[in-house]
Amino acid sequence: MPRISFTSNLQRHVECPVVRTGGATVRAALDEVFAANPRLRSYILDDQGALRRHVSIFVDRGGASNRAALADPVGASDEIYVFQALSGG
Repeated sequence: MPRISFTSNLQRHVECPVVRTGGATVRAALDEVFAANPRLRSYILDDQGALRRHVSIFVDRGGASNRAALADPVGASDEIYVFQALSGG
């Protein structure tokens, strides 16, 4: 089962421990997490269901290729990392 980890700056706003999911794509894995933790969805996805501008997702060592569909495949032993970029001036 793929494992999803969230950065500590996301964890400051909403509880999001490391979880294992059964999804075969990034989208399916996230949807499974959101079903158990609906509040987390709005921190990761925008109103159209695309990845928010300041959020990045990496599967093992590569970035998610499509920020809207999130259709990148994930294998049973893959690690999915969700980062929320810090911005400001």
